[in-house]
Amino acid sequence: MVYREFQDLQLSALGMGAMRLPVIDGNDAQIDKEATAEMVAYAMKHGINYYDTAWGYHAGNSETVMGEALSRYPRESFYLATKFPGYDLSNMDKVESIFEAQLEKCGVDYFDFYLFHNVCEMNIDAYLDEKYGIFDYLMEQKKKGRIRHLGFSAHGSYDIMKRFLDAYGKHMEFCQIQLNYLDWSFQNARAKVDLLKEHHIPVWVMEPLRGGKLASLEDENAAVLKGLRPEEGIPAWAFRFLQSIPGVTMVLSGMSNFQQMQENIAVFEEDKPLDEKEMAALLEVADRMVKKIALPCTACHYCVSHCPKGLDIPALLELYNEHCFTGGGFIAPMALMAVPEDKRPDACIGCRSCEAVCPQQIKISEAMADFSARLQG
Repeated sequence: MVYREFQDLQLSALGMGAMRLPVIDGNDAQIDKEATAEMVAYAMKHGINYYDTAWGYHAGNSETVMGEALSRYPRESFYLATKFPGYDLSNMDKVESIFEAQLEKCGVDYFDFYLFHNVCEMNIDAYLDEKYGIFDYLMEQKKKGRIRHLGFSAHGSYDIMKRFLDAYGKHMEFCQIQLNYLDWSFQNARAKVDLLKEHHIPVWVMEPLRGGKLASLEDENAAVLKGLRPEEGIPAWAFRFLQSIPGVTMVLSGMSNFQQMQENIAVFEEDKPLDEKEMAALLEVADRMVKKIALPCTACHYCVSHCPKGLDIPALLELYNEHCFTGGGFIAPMALMAVPEDKRPDACIGCRSCEAVCPQQIKISEAMADFSARLQG
């Protein structure tokens, strides 16, 4: 196992994420405890020492099951991470009760790593609002040793991350973002990595395989990569990409079966970062994947001044592209919760004034209608 330095710790470069644990009969709330314990045992034996769970994973059962599986090992032999569930605004005034419940569910006296969960457009104002006392409470727990390292995860935009960092950055020790070779440009992950570098904050990675979309590729794209590294599996390319990005300390993989764990651990037996030619080829593959689905908006904003409803069309198209590529998901709906109702996709009246000035000739009105239908469906 490859290890990374983090302050005075040696962390396994691969961590076990507990959002996609094996389940029984396809029921996400019913975790297969025996299979999970077997995977944890294999992970511990092969050098993984970082385990990431959260309040809401598997309908609230992930923390309990992971706590039970890890209780078989000396507490100092692993690092446990969980998060304050700010993705649900109704939790904002419950930080103390939730934190105490998390310690009990996990069966521990302290968390090695604790995160503000999912800083985004929807909750940034609440996270920064002193009336909830979330930051102060978590800092107090850190002083008491019940939190060893404090950080945050973010699915929000660059600007949202910057707001959070401007407020709390000097107290954040790590940041978990969605980072993979597809989102390097598609979700502007490169700029987010640079932002964290400016603040001297190491990068924790979630969604290295983009929810499994990068585990297999179309034959044309796979052939390009196989031609460069015949011995490398397709999923491994996603991990080798991350091994090539300075600042990446922890890569979390939500492994849902024993085979995935075996294969991923095998990849992390060594560092094999990409050379310049390999990196260029991989990013070209990503570009082709995005272009097959995403609308080619360049954010020139010509459309905005011609929209009688005052919609931020480039921002909406960016969310539309994300929603289409992912095939749904929570990112676009979550971001739109922070947008006034009269500025959302269904506010488009289909006048096509925007299309008359679009250099890319995008059928914007059709995209807005489709976006609205997808969100409602």
